[in-house]
Amino acid sequence: MNDLLSRLSQIIDVVPQQLKALPETSLSTRPAPNKWSSNEILGHLCDSAVNNLFRFINLQIEEEPFSVQKYDQDHWVRLQNYQHASTVEIVQFWIYLNKSIIRVISTTPEEKYSCMCKLPNGDTVTFQWLVSDYLSHMEHHLRQIPVNSI
Repeated sequence: MNDLLSRLSQIIDVVPQQLKALPETSLSTRPAPNKWSSNEILGHLCDSAVNNLFRFINLQIEEEPFSVQKYDQDHWVRLQNYQHASTVEIVQFWIYLNKSIIRVISTTPEEKYSCMCKLPNGDTVTFQWLVSDYLSHMEHHLRQIPVNSI
């Protein structure tokens, strides 16, 4: 888990600096009408962080197996209106959320890493798998934005 936390920490230290170097217009331009702009992708990562922070906390409170709830990512992005938010605002939100995630995970007792979680598709995974998947998901989406650290 320390490796995952270290990688997450590195990402939230490096990516914002790289985003600052990009023109706001390139981050708010949609590649196609039905595709998210880079700002919307960043916003989606904020929504993912909100939902996963909830999961990482509740997993420690509720009985096993913890039931992971699905959320409608397209509705979240649209309703948060990330397309018309400033990149600076979205990035700050993303940083704060991920610092909270790091704080929660770093204080999670080690025995909770193996707690079982039931995904919406019925699969059962561990808390550690959820954290790893969260980071992989983030890295996947950051590769869709022109940043070099991923």
